[in-house]
Amino acid sequence: MVRYQIVHKTEYIYEEAASLCYNETRLLPRPLVTPLFAQTVQESHISVHPIWDDSRERTDYFGNRVLYYTIRQPHASMAMTVTSQVEITPGPADFNAALPPSPAWEETAARLQSESVPEWMETRQFALASPHVPILAEAARFARPSFPKGRPLLAGAADLMTRIYSSFDFEPGVTTISTPIDEVLRSRAGVCQDFAHLMLGCLRALGLAARYMSGYIETTAPPGQEKLQGSDASHAWCALFVPGLGWVDLDPTNNLLPHDQHIVLGWGRDYGDVTPLKGVFFGEGKHALRVSVDVARLEESA
Repeated sequence: MVRYQIVHKTEYIYEEAASLCYNETRLLPRPLVTPLFAQTVQESHISVHPIWDDSRERTDYFGNRVLYYTIRQPHASMAMTVTSQVEITPGPADFNAALPPSPAWEETAARLQSESVPEWMETRQFALASPHVPILAEAARFARPSFPKGRPLLAGAADLMTRIYSSFDFEPGVTTISTPIDEVLRSRAGVCQDFAHLMLGCLRALGLAARYMSGYIETTAPPGQEKLQGSDASHAWCALFVPGLGWVDLDPTNNLLPHDQHIVLGWGRDYGDVTPLKGVFFGEGKHALRVSVDVARLEESA
């Protein structure tokens, strides 16, 4: 198992002092068990400067931890630091090398439309269009070569993941979170959120259920160099519903099935369901945003 400490810092600096602000954050990790790994949350807390006037935590529709807070005093900046420790227990080490058996993809798509048991009915919502992931013919056309008739679901999904990784360039700054997936398909470039949305769009266009995963990934420095503070970043990937296995995570940005370097914050239909921090402030002038994330491996044991 592996223990990580994550420190996520966000700072807003206002040109003119804000009189008050309302904020909602989804930066508290949640426990889960998947076929690839299990995550346990050891501790997690948020500190805010200036200190909030009130706050409350709730669980949203998807089971994610949500903290709401307000600052009702003039402030020239607002800084939030989230410090968490999680423990990751990897699943079978050979999962990536030899995918376990899975049903034919079209069989799964058909059952998602017809099954009436609670698990399948709850899962069906992740096969539908969502605000950032419409059902597009272009996405279906891109996905089809990975899913010939009768191909096992996991094998098709792994092939699609590899094709996205091979066909698209990772280029920060060429897209925003609102860039539609048809534009990503045309430009063949984007970042992890774009590739997660694209893969969701491809899978859902074939009638399959897939959800958007929000969290972090541990990064490593080049040989002989120390990892820079703040060099890690928020990350996004997908999870596919596989009958008999449950939700299997796939990371198209890195062409791998998460095993022991991914830390989960939460999940939803797309980015809009798990936005890390959103809110409003009352004031004038422009504002600047600074974000840094550090993911540190604390220890590893058998």
